Amino acid sequence: MQKSFQVGAKTFVLDQAKAEAAFAAKKVINGRVTMTFNLLPLKYQWAYDLYRTMKANHWEPEDIPMGKDIEQWRDEKVVSDVERWIIRMGIGYFSAAEGIVGDNIQHVVRELVTAPELKLVLGRHAHEENIHADSLLYMIASLGINPHECEAMFEDVPTIVRKNEFVTKVSKELRRDIDLTLPENKRLLAKNIFVFGQCMEGTQFYGLFGMILSLYRQNKFPGIGQMFRYTLRDESNHIEVFRNLFMDLVEENREIWTTEFKEELRGLMREAIALEKEFIRDCLPVNAVGLAIEEFLTYIDYIADRRLEGCGLAPLSPGAKNPLPWLAEMMDIKKEQNFFEGRVTEYQKASSLNVASDDEL
Repeated sequence: MQKSFQVGAKTFVLDQAKAEAAFAAKKVINGRVTMTFNLLPLKYQWAYDLYRTMKANHWEPEDIPMGKDIEQWRDEKVVSDVERWIIRMGIGYFSAAEGIVGDNIQHVVRELVTAPELKLVLGRHAHEENIHADSLLYMIASLGINPHECEAMFEDVPTIVRKNEFVTKVSKELRRDIDLTLPENKRLLAKNIFVFGQCMEGTQFYGLFGMILSLYRQNKFPGIGQMFRYTLRDESNHIEVFRNLFMDLVEENREIWTTEFKEELRGLMREAIALEKEFIRDCLPVNAVGLAIEEFLTYIDYIADRRLEGCGLAPLSPGAKNPLPWLAEMMDIKKEQNFFEGRVTEYQKASSLNVASDDEL
């Protein structure tokens, strides 16, 4: 079917059949390759919807006051050595991890997917990793921490090194010319998306999230806690981006979804859990006020099973209960009171409210 437009002496003919064929050629991978960024008509509606939600959640680290955090950091009577160590581990680990995630999105996943709306949401995802990295720089500068100490932590703390190596090796496997028509290479990409979305951002980030937000509940480090609340809200969207991407990739390439591959993915999650539990023991060497190691270890089992089930995989710890139900409450951040001016700051436009329930955590 063709449609003609007469404009003055010129006639323009648009070929609808050709446009429909281009739409049909949209795929997660091995789709139509074009330099034009033709979003419409959308094939992956979820990607555009998440992009809009993520855009509406925009926040800037410098808008969050750090005065109280600085005061507490300097007062040895207010904050214990264990609590300071948790903050150091949080800054040290995430300073490396956020960059690793963003680099993998831009230089691996976004390079390999072919549908424009997938590239759109992945670009926003990478941008938010930059904001998270910037927030950590802001924390370091505010507290007066030597930045070389942070670099030393992700070079010298064995549990941080092992967590980073777990994901970077999966990223390195795809940093080469790769034929994505081959099932084994499709599995490599699916594995990458699963590891970064469900194992790393979806599970290995949550031990420290819980610890830092436990301190926040006790009125410790309110500025840092607020930035981690915003980060946690962002991460819930990142997990969903990679979960949807994973599920669509599998659906379009059913030959990779074998029993062996499913068990490989469950094995990777098992490894991620073990690494995270070692890391939690380093973050919290002894139980502190309001912080119990076993609760965080159990939480990792619980959250990992949620991630597995969300991808159609069997859980590793059936029946695990959530020992930190309050963490879901931390997601309800439509409005925040500004510490200095007493005004309400809305970091999320009312037209796109995104509040996660306990089921989403």
